[in-house]
Amino acid sequence: MSLSLTPAVRDLLDAWLTHLRSVRGRAAATVTAYGADVSEFLSFQADHLGGSPGPAGLRALQTRDMRAWMAAQRSRDVSARSLARRLSAVKAFFKWWAERDGFDATVVLSMRAPKHIRRLPRPLTEVGAKEMINGVADQDARDWVQARDMAVVTLLYGCGLRISEALGLDARHASLPSVLRITGKGGKEREVPVLPAAQEATARYARLCPHDLPAGTPLFRAIRGGALGPRAVAKVMEKTRMQLGLPATATPHAMRHSFATHLLDAGGDLRAIQELLGHASLSTTQAYTAVDTARLMEVYNAAHPKA
Repeated sequence: MSLSLTPAVRDLLDAWLTHLRSVRGRAAATVTAYGADVSEFLSFQADHLGGSPGPAGLRALQTRDMRAWMAAQRSRDVSARSLARRLSAVKAFFKWWAERDGFDATVVLSMRAPKHIRRLPRPLTEVGAKEMINGVADQDARDWVQARDMAVVTLLYGCGLRISEALGLDARHASLPSVLRITGKGGKEREVPVLPAAQEATARYARLCPHDLPAGTPLFRAIRGGALGPRAVAKVMEKTRMQLGLPATATPHAMRHSFATHLLDAGGDLRAIQELLGHASLSTTQAYTAVDTARLMEVYNAAHPKA
């Protein structure tokens, strides 16, 4: 499908993406994905309406136009989950635009995404998490690469960091403090306690790393000295889990799930874990930790006792 946007619509899209980056603090990958989703939607509407609509034409979209787009998505075997994500991006764009220019975007904003079964995360067992940490150190003959991979995975599990947060650490953190200030999604800051094991693993990597690590540069480096990417971490974990017979769900993000679940199993408070993970909603933490409804209500009632 050809992308055919009028200059005015293209300017609108660029302004929204700039807003996401500069004001909302969205990650570059998120902005790129949102831009692609909305561009595809606008391109479809251009073909569907028989010409490239300008802002006025897009403001006049009808329910039938939205349904036509959704039907076209499903006919291309786009999953319900992916369509829900794309619709969310389209709604976010129209919501921002309507608030900025003062028009009624109810037609777009009222569209309901198709229902999909939410896949609950599958944390590793404590033994599995430890095997993964030790196992990634066996995938490369170079001592510094072994130390690097072990340090990254230790941070994912020991501190509950997102992979982007771990790989985003500055080299000034080569000697990790006992409490680390992390900037997560949406620019939200949180403080995370750092276990001695994570401090030791990171310090060992920094000692062995053959590349200079001045402050202001990435702490974790690829073989040639550039910033280490998430794909490299996922790849070494994939190789390790196959050797250990761990499930395919043993991904970098699963280490974060495991951190939360094991804390809860040890008697950790759900709300405290929510803060450590940087979740805005307790329900998100519930999904991460596979907490049952009774446990969630217990926490809720403790925080909001009835008179």
